[in-house]
Amino acid sequence: MKASGGPAGPAGAASDAAGFVLAGGASSRMGTDKSLALLAGKPLIEHSLAILHKAGLVPAIAGARSSLESIAPVVPDPAPDLGPLGGVCAALASTSARWAVFLSVDLPLIPASLIAHLLRHARITGAAVTLASASGFPQTFPAVIDRASLPGLSAELGAGRTGCFSAFQSASAGLKSPPAILPVEFLAQAGQAAHPAGLPAALWFLNVNTPADLERAGRLAASQFA
Repeated sequence: MKASGGPAGPAGAASDAAGFVLAGGASSRMGTDKSLALLAGKPLIEHSLAILHKAGLVPAIAGARSSLESIAPVVPDPAPDLGPLGGVCAALASTSARWAVFLSVDLPLIPASLIAHLLRHARITGAAVTLASASGFPQTFPAVIDRASLPGLSAELGAGRTGCFSAFQSASAGLKSPPAILPVEFLAQAGQAAHPAGLPAALWFLNVNTPADLERAGRLAASQFA
């Protein structure tokens, strides 16, 4: 599959960017494929795809433990047991767009406005990797990655170094382009990113890894999913 990020998507979608939901995790703590776990009556994968769509992207799925082709195009991850870095590399190899935007399937509370701002910042600065931070801690996803980072990321994967954040740092260093890390609290203060249910920025990165997490996400953002 070749994900171009072309004009056939949402209004305003640009051909220089493509969106991918990382959905290849083992979901051991959920007890079932978290992509299909229901949040407000819809699978998590549908929520994640909708976030990317609202951010103006043409979304696809990178890696999958279940058959998700009926929901969106799927880019197979040839090494699903090595973690999300394999999905990132496979997605970058599949697209002709300069910018690839990645959202993991277990982050249903990320506002589309944050992703849109990260992409705008990447386009302006040309940073190889653009991330957000919360409470002073850099977050691995969502991430906006320049496709030029693929050789460096693939080298990390091939060497058995599968941590995404360290791979992002290494690939960025290879391109002499330090990662851009934007504090979400400042973006929220400036009105550049906001949650549709009014959640404070500290809650945007709630990871849904267990049934209890799923229930909490539903309570926190009930109006978002209404």
